[in-house]
Amino acid sequence: MIHPEKLLAEALPVVEQTLHWRDCALYALGLGVGLDPLDDGDLRYLDETRLRVQPTMANVMGYPGFWMRDPRYGIDATKTVHGEHALRLHRPLPSSGTVRGTSRITALVDKGAGKGALVYVERDIVDTASNELLATVKQTVFCRADGGFGGNAKATPAHAVPERDPDATITLPTSPQAALIYRLSGDFNPLHSDPATARAAGFERPILHGLATFGVVGHGLVKHLCGGVPEMLQAMGGRFSAPVFPGESLQLDLWREGPGRASFRARVPTRGAVVMNNGFVEFQA
Repeated sequence: MIHPEKLLAEALPVVEQTLHWRDCALYALGLGVGLDPLDDGDLRYLDETRLRVQPTMANVMGYPGFWMRDPRYGIDATKTVHGEHALRLHRPLPSSGTVRGTSRITALVDKGAGKGALVYVERDIVDTASNELLATVKQTVFCRADGGFGGNAKATPAHAVPERDPDATITLPTSPQAALIYRLSGDFNPLHSDPATARAAGFERPILHGLATFGVVGHGLVKHLCGGVPEMLQAMGGRFSAPVFPGESLQLDLWREGPGRASFRARVPTRGAVVMNNGFVEFQA
């Protein structure tokens, strides 16, 4: 069970990471960038002579790994689910150099005994050379086995997506190898690569990382709301609601909500599954 005072007092890993342009290209390939090798907009994320960095790559910068597995945190790591995720960019991300990720637990919410708990985590990513803040990553983890510790904190309400028909709908493909490529950016959970592990978890085959789905959606948002200019994306976030299988195509529904703001929902229409919901995005108008 979670002991709130102890958990909030625990330090999370601080990670320094040195980046090379190949890391940026590999991350982009994991999102399916380059599936059309003649798409010049995609090639800009893969060609080192004119490289641009996917804004959602902040998710794998200074990444502390699956820290909840350490027993000193008092969390049953086998029953955790990545529930919500958000990202805010403060500066364009570098394609090389060293960054530092400093993570911290910002809040705990007890949903009750037998109902689980929410752990809110933030990570600041800093360029170590300039000490400038590059991005802030926010994650909500649903700990299914850890409720009942008490407390009055309330869950942060999800962003409400409009009930009207979307203003635009975009198809975003993924590749059958997507999870095998994405894992090379630092998330080696066998759920995404080993068929036996996936079957034991109740899936017919390995599933795509949630943050890979987040990145695929981010790439689509940059293309269709930011004119293909990654530096125009300022923030995005949403709630994970179902897994994606590598090779499936996502349908991204968009609602414009004023200058520089939109809502989104991502679906896999062949299965009738909503895979990311309550999405918001902010961008330079």
